Amino acid sequence: MASLLSIVLLLALLDTSRATNFEVGGDAEWVLPQAGDSQTYNHWASKNHFHVGDIVHFKYNQDSVMVVTEEGYNKCESSHPIFFSNSGNTQVRLDRPGPFYFISGVTGHCQGGQKLVVKVTDKAQPPSGPPSGAAPAGFGSAGAIVVLMAVLWPLLVMHDI
Repeated sequence: MASLLSIVLLLALLDTSRATNFEVGGDAEWVLPQAGDSQTYNHWASKNHFHVGDIVHFKYNQDSVMVVTEEGYNKCESSHPIFFSNSGNTQVRLDRPGPFYFISGVTGHCQGGQKLVVKVTDKAQPPSGPPSGAAPAGFGSAGAIVVLMAVLWPLLVMHDI
């Protein structure tokens, strides 16, 4: 019976461990973009798909990361951030669906393009249309665990595991 519990816990952990850790900017660190390249970080973000639970990781030297409102983002206003870090190694968990607005707190950097919008979707949302042969609506990972246990249970009982 302890083995059965271990299997169920392992399956549950596998389901919750699907968060992705994104390195902001890819190989580049969180730095002031070159002149005329004010969309560097938003171009990077547009190539990725962010979900609730994912983490964005900022690496930088002598700079900072701020989470701000949409207005703070548009105006490069950093006087009242929602979140602030200047550790050089900042991770922010995307804990809700919707946009997250990031700017540098160093004077002039946001105006120079060191800012980022991350659009987060909820993993629980089904895709716009199920692919052919897809599981019925609401089948999710919990349903998969139930089906797996229904298949494994007779084997476990039969072998006294």
